[in-house]
Amino acid sequence: MSELRKDSLSFLETLGQSVANVSPTLTPALSIAVVAGSAGVGSWFVYLLATIAMLVVGFAIARLAQKIPSAGSFFIYVSRTLGPSWGLLSGWSMLLAYLTTAMALTVATSIFVKTMMTSLGIAYTPPAVLLYAIISALLWFLSSRDIRFSSRLGLALEAVSVVIITVVCVGVLASHGFAPDMKQIHLEGLTASAIPQSIVFGIFAFVGFESAATLARETRNPTKIIPRAIMATALAAGVFFVFTSYVVTMGFADDADKLSKSASPLADILSSQSPIFTAIVYFGAAISSFACALASLNAFGRLMFSLGRYQFVHQSMGIVHTTHKTPFVALAVGAVINFAVCVAFVNAGSETDTFGWYGTIASFGFIVVYLLCSICEPIFLRRTGEAGVLDWGLGAIGVVLMVGSLVGSVYPVPDYPMNLLPYIFLAYLAIGVLWFFVLKNRAPQTLLGIEKDMEVGGAS
Repeated sequence: MSELRKDSLSFLETLGQSVANVSPTLTPALSIAVVAGSAGVGSWFVYLLATIAMLVVGFAIARLAQKIPSAGSFFIYVSRTLGPSWGLLSGWSMLLAYLTTAMALTVATSIFVKTMMTSLGIAYTPPAVLLYAIISALLWFLSSRDIRFSSRLGLALEAVSVVIITVVCVGVLASHGFAPDMKQIHLEGLTASAIPQSIVFGIFAFVGFESAATLARETRNPTKIIPRAIMATALAAGVFFVFTSYVVTMGFADDADKLSKSASPLADILSSQSPIFTAIVYFGAAISSFACALASLNAFGRLMFSLGRYQFVHQSMGIVHTTHKTPFVALAVGAVINFAVCVAFVNAGSETDTFGWYGTIASFGFIVVYLLCSICEPIFLRRTGEAGVLDWGLGAIGVVLMVGSLVGSVYPVPDYPMNLLPYIFLAYLAIGVLWFFVLKNRAPQTLLGIEKDMEVGGAS
């Protein structure tokens, strides 16, 4: 049976997976509008808190990635520490997280392409369904090629888009004489109750920063390169998010209500500028969001590959392409589901609405796994005699931050339909738990095999 291509990725190629999965330019181009709806001019502060939270969680994930390099990443980390039942739950949660991230970024790419065409004065607006089909097909085609190609492509696309957005932000600061925005600095209007709700979507800006861990079998010296890639991505992305959210809010003259209603914040800021320049900006945003969707599908495919090899899902998910050494069946399944769900909800609301729905559900999936990793890291290291005060302290802080984020998503009760999303996520988890018990009764040897593999330390 073919295996993933081992020891083929450098630090930059591994970093490209995490950076592309974060899609830094997505925040100033679209996500900031969702956060501003609840956090107002305090949006930059929400991103600062999210950065701290992700650095704390990133420390735990990086330590686990260093000790347990595996394509199954979180599924393996949690299984080795808390047992296969918890590991399978984390893998199930992460599958949804990566896939709904791909959906959110498919919708975002559609939004950006349309904005770019409008700014160029093109009267024709392609149907969303057509764009979803093209995007999903390209995602499958590119992800099924050599992972080195898609990682390099993702990093290159992100570098271009980040430079474009940075130029725009510097221009906004210059137009305000580089004077400090005191309303934002004083967090005017930001209430304590708004922070937990807005931080859930603030965390969504970072989700995928840990996805380099899924490339453990394909990375050279993974015990060093992957932890470095994870922490570097969290820190660099956090600085970029705080900076750009501050500048975009300034560009809207601190009118958070207007910002929250904007489907294209950067286009609105640049409305007085050359339409060509606006088109360039949204071309950068489109390639950034597409690169993120590609990285999300890559991570989904490798996690599905690991679960397929353990037969938690159909074993065909564990099949690897003989030439490209990629889990092409799992990737095809992900691309088809991505297209089908996006089309199913194409008329359920505006694309900005569906982007927010998919992103919020993805955040729940990531937060659950981040929570489990924060619990597992000090426990696992205690067994090896390596746990220190820092491991226990940051692990505890990570647990508090992730639990707080989950509680904040349900109370105070958000508006419809956002109030339904936590329960949709719980229903999905319940399906995974039910499947676990079905598997336990029908094929107990599968779980016994996982337990044995965890005991001998075999990586998937």
